[in-house]
Amino acid sequence: MPSDCSTTSGRTARNTALAPTGAPPARLVLLFAIACGSAVANVYFAQPLLVTLGERFSLGSGLLGAIVTVTQVGYAAGLFLLVPLGDLADRRKLITLQLGLLAAALLAVALAPGTAVLLAALAMVGALAVVAQTMVAAAAHLAAPAFRGRVVGAVTSGVITGILLARTVAGVLADLAGWRSVYLFSAAVTATLAVLLRRALPAGPPPADRIPYRRLLASTVTLFARNRLLRVRGALALLVFAAFSTLWSSVVQPLSSPPWSLSHTAIGAFGLAGAAGALAAGIAGRWNDRGLAQRTTGTALVLLALSWLPLAFTRQSLWALAVGTVLLDFAVQAVHVTNQTLIHAVRPDAGSRIIGGYMIFYSAGSALGATGSSLAYAAAGWTGVTALGAAFSCAALLLWATTRTP
Repeated sequence: MPSDCSTTSGRTARNTALAPTGAPPARLVLLFAIACGSAVANVYFAQPLLVTLGERFSLGSGLLGAIVTVTQVGYAAGLFLLVPLGDLADRRKLITLQLGLLAAALLAVALAPGTAVLLAALAMVGALAVVAQTMVAAAAHLAAPAFRGRVVGAVTSGVITGILLARTVAGVLADLAGWRSVYLFSAAVTATLAVLLRRALPAGPPPADRIPYRRLLASTVTLFARNRLLRVRGALALLVFAAFSTLWSSVVQPLSSPPWSLSHTAIGAFGLAGAAGALAAGIAGRWNDRGLAQRTTGTALVLLALSWLPLAFTRQSLWALAVGTVLLDFAVQAVHVTNQTLIHAVRPDAGSRIIGGYMIFYSAGSALGATGSSLAYAAAGWTGVTALGAAFSCAALLLWATTRTP
């Protein structure tokens, strides 16, 4: 009967033999990026439509944040309950199944007859959109450590582009064919991507250990409880995405009212200005491969805090909004890629659990920013929103400064 030592040695040898030696094919990375961007965009489609949805479903300005918040709550639940399955199941089957169910949830949003159905369907969209994080973990798993930063950066560029272009696409489609067309279109795209990924993804090997589902979920909590790096990087994610959501959950209100009174298309177009942030993902990935994670994080957090200076003048200048948006999105995504690269290296064999647990912090921050910005705007207008976003950003910089290691 083999000893525990020999069993562990055999498992280590098997894992080493299966370890990737390079980067996945460029076409697969590109498909991952497109699919991730499409999936995560569904969480943000509602943001430029908030005023329209509020009018259609009779929601006051103080309750508009509930539309974003319920999606983020669903997203957080999916991160904890679904993403860890990537360490247990065949990722090809898991990814394609989740994409198919996501297409069905999007169809339910498009056909929602009332507020209750709308919110329930949006919660399901949020829960199933976490397939993007399953794909990020899969891409990282398919890359050797020396290539992991750039692969994660490339896939995250797709996520960022999806987040930002979601506003543009939603605005254009809503102006052309109404808000329901946004979700009908996304349902069709999601179903198509499910078919393409089913054909393109390699079948994954069975996991070395069959962990019961309950223990799998418990181990996610244990990983963060025992590892300081995971906790610090999770807390940074919460704060920077609270700042990110503070801007994007509330900017529709000053832009849709005088003196600007912009259309859905024009409001969504500001996502194009922020798309420059996608560049940060690739740059940060390469810097991380060179061992510059701390420098990347510090520089990005300084830019994040500074971005609220031009953003404060949004009511006076659309150029100020554009400049602030570029700075904020660039900074947030640089920190995000750095975080994901560092945390995956802690336990590559538990990559899905770690990415899922980390993204719970992300989702909590997004929900906090959405709710906080709605209340701040109702209480103090755009000045209150700017102060809240700056507070989140400065808190993130302070956290990094007091916890960083050489």
